[in-house]
Amino acid sequence: MNKTKYDLEERLLKYSVRIIKIVEKLPNTRTGNHIAGQLLRSGTSPYPNHGEAQSAESTKEFLQKILISLKE
Repeated sequence: MNKTKYDLEERLLKYSVRIIKIVEKLPNTRTGNHIAGQLLRSGTSPYPNHGEAQSAESTKEFLQKILISLKE
């Protein structure tokens, strides 16, 4: 049987790194800085939110933490 590998944490980390690299290339203008700030917050938050959910002690707590991260 082929066991499915769930590498979500690794993929979220790589995604966050890509977001940071993109933000670093944005122009240092008022608009660029505004977009950069929003992109950094939204693009890098899934990784720590996933880590927080992984530390849940029950299925109910896990679901609660995942739902909070979906709202953000």
